[in-house]
Amino acid sequence: MDDVLTVDTLAGEVGSSVTLPAVLVVDDGKVISDPAELGRYQVTAEIMGAIAGPKINMIHYRNKTGYRRRLGHRQRYTQVKVTGISAGKSGTAKASIAKASPAKTAPAKASAGKTSAAKASPAKASAGKTNAAGSKAGTAAGKKS
Repeated sequence: MDDVLTVDTLAGEVGSSVTLPAVLVVDDGKVISDPAELGRYQVTAEIMGAIAGPKINMIHYRNKTGYRRRLGHRQRYTQVKVTGISAGKSGTAKASIAKASPAKTAPAKASAGKTSAAKASPAKASAGKTNAAGSKAGTAAGKKS
């Protein structure tokens, strides 16, 4: 704890507390990276302030045309100080829901596939009618001339 990290820009005032999800937990040589288990861990951090990253210089040049452009960029970051890592028991319910949700989404995806196939066939039928009407119009135009 008390580590200072540089992360992408976060919304919040200097000194305010932020809760971040854990991505990887290492506890006495035990490494936890399973998203179901990580759901119960949360990291609290304090915003130290906004900083800018290193300057990146870019030069655009095209040969024999006189085209030259010089550009510079500094990415904005937020420094945070880790104040605590907690393992709440309420996250286990989230983990069980997360495990159950793929089973629920699988039939929905299958039905979505059927729906898209059903939608595709009327589209093909209407496309065939359009082509037939288009060919009749073309034939009528051919008879007039």
